[in-house]
Amino acid sequence: MRGSAGAVLDSSRAAASQMMVAEKPALGFQQAHAEGEDELELASPAGSPAPPPRKMHSLDFEHIGSLAAVAESLAPGSRWRRALTSVRVVIFQAKINVLLPFGPLAIMLHYLSGTHQGWVFLFSLIGITPLAERLGYATEQLACYTGPTVGGLLNATFGNATEMIISIYALKNGMIRVVQQSLLGSILSNMLLVLGCAFFAGGLVHSNRDQVFNKASAVVNSGLLLMAVLGLMFPAVLHFTHSEAQYGKSEVTLSRFSSCIMLVAYASYLFFQLKSHRSMYSPIGDEEEATEEEEDEKEITQWEAICWLFILTIWISILSGYLVDAIQGASESLNLPVAFISVILLPIVGNAAEHASAIMFAMKNKLDITLGVAIGSSTQISMFVIPFCVVIGWMMGQEMDLNFQLFETATLFITVLVVAFMLQEGTSNYFKGLMLILCYLIVAASFFVHVDPDATGEN
Repeated sequence: MRGSAGAVLDSSRAAASQMMVAEKPALGFQQAHAEGEDELELASPAGSPAPPPRKMHSLDFEHIGSLAAVAESLAPGSRWRRALTSVRVVIFQAKINVLLPFGPLAIMLHYLSGTHQGWVFLFSLIGITPLAERLGYATEQLACYTGPTVGGLLNATFGNATEMIISIYALKNGMIRVVQQSLLGSILSNMLLVLGCAFFAGGLVHSNRDQVFNKASAVVNSGLLLMAVLGLMFPAVLHFTHSEAQYGKSEVTLSRFSSCIMLVAYASYLFFQLKSHRSMYSPIGDEEEATEEEEDEKEITQWEAICWLFILTIWISILSGYLVDAIQGASESLNLPVAFISVILLPIVGNAAEHASAIMFAMKNKLDITLGVAIGSSTQISMFVIPFCVVIGWMMGQEMDLNFQLFETATLFITVLVVAFMLQEGTSNYFKGLMLILCYLIVAASFFVHVDPDATGEN
């Protein structure tokens, strides 16, 4: 009887343990773990010390939670929801995207009728504007994951993608003067209009005090801009003083050599900025507060921002081809000089991303990022994009040089001096911004009445 009673007791214990095991998935993680420890104590031989219980840390639960979040994000339904949310944020959330249909309209008008080049140019110009602004938005989202220094560099790089694409298309069609004037206009627009509007808007929002930015980084950028003026000045002076050793060839050779030197200087500047002297480019202010603000500003993920950058860049490149093809016809139908279209109209559209970003950061009192966008963009165009176009033209067989003509070179030189004087104190206010905007209006009026010597066959 005692043996049968023991067998019944053992079978009941086994059944109870099976029920406990079956109920474990429904129990909480901690309860199941505690029951597992009790079973280990029961299973250990008598007199032998039980193994020490394993303590659960908060990191274990965080790890499990992160794995669950990853598993949930990899689900097909979650990916579709994430993609639809990204499309809603990037495409439908911005009011400026009501201008997006003008891009397809420009393409349709180009193929339906070849006589309305003015309308094709205007529609392409309007259609590129929201794309450039959204390109700046995607870059800002990516900058939230990379930090302010790399973020400013990315914003300047992808903000200049529009100008670079337009320049390559124009260079392929042999429109060297359009390339030179559009890149020059982009520098002038960034340094005077974009920076001026940013200083003006930031000064109005923070009217009770002057805004402060990193003076050391501004001085380095001013020096690079003066070096770019040096590279552009000597081919022009060589041409207009008729002191070339070989007429028509020496300035091209000098331009190609100077472009290679400027590319080396820009690569050294990137190493200086991102590696050896990163502390010089750290923003002024509370870094923890800036980090919290960046966390709040994240609306799309890092990979979504990268995907949108590629999509928007491809669409901008398509529209840029139609825009370049319609420049000459637009000049004749709208009765505007090609120089005015290239120096003023094209850069305003191409700099839409920098314009919006610089003003937004200035109003948030992030002047260092504003300078990284505006002055950094001008530095990148003068020290990288222009020499890069000279090298690309060299490969294409186009004699693209750094002789931007005397009028354009003098305008750039005076602009760099004015901006350098504005930045030397390390402070900004609305009055400095207003002066820069007024200087840009004078430059725009000058190019409106300026006749390009190459257009009339003069030297």
